[in-house]
Amino acid sequence: MNTSKTTVAVIGLGNIGKAIATNLVKGNHSVILASRDNEKTKSLAEQLGNLATSKEIVDAIKEAEVIIPAIYFNALKDFFQTFSKELDGKIIIDVSNPIAPDGNGGFKKIIAENESAGKILSDLIPKNARLIKAFGTLGAGSLLNSAFNEPDKKVLFYASDSTNSRQQIEELITSSGFVPFNVGGIDQSIKIEVFGDLHEFGALGKPVTLAEAKSKISHS
Repeated sequence: MNTSKTTVAVIGLGNIGKAIATNLVKGNHSVILASRDNEKTKSLAEQLGNLATSKEIVDAIKEAEVIIPAIYFNALKDFFQTFSKELDGKIIIDVSNPIAPDGNGGFKKIIAENESAGKILSDLIPKNARLIKAFGTLGAGSLLNSAFNEPDKKVLFYASDSTNSRQQIEELITSSGFVPFNVGGIDQSIKIEVFGDLHEFGALGKPVTLAEAKSKISHS
């Protein structure tokens, strides 16, 4: 594994987890993969090639600086509790959106309209861990199809209270084929969650370039 780059583990290999891992490898960044289905994990690692490594969840968390649990919002509290020892001191990237089917073919928030998943989870993470909200502002299809878009790369927004973690998150976003754009602290993460002003399934409606993002921010 290339030790000059941030070590990252993607835990959970649904559509979002697969998209993140695929983009990182495409950007020549190594990635550790883990999930509850070891055979599925090994298969994806083989498919992605030498830059992808399959590990047990505990080992993946131990080995990586940055942990991306690509799992449902409702499962994250249990994830934090189960692996609290291993997550101590880690950078955790929250990609979740607090939604569920609304019964009418769409989705609804499963927390209050003015509540933010990032704020809720920031109070639940293990001691000394740092939470960053990122990689959840686009759907899985756009994460794959809009990555490495030349000449005008698309933006991935992120929110973080930890200025010490910005180098790692911006490195990972850049390696994934996007331009990083910091919207502020975790208290701003509602803007980049589903239905928010800066989410694909919110006011933005699509992946945007840096110029479009700056214009949107300046008029908000």
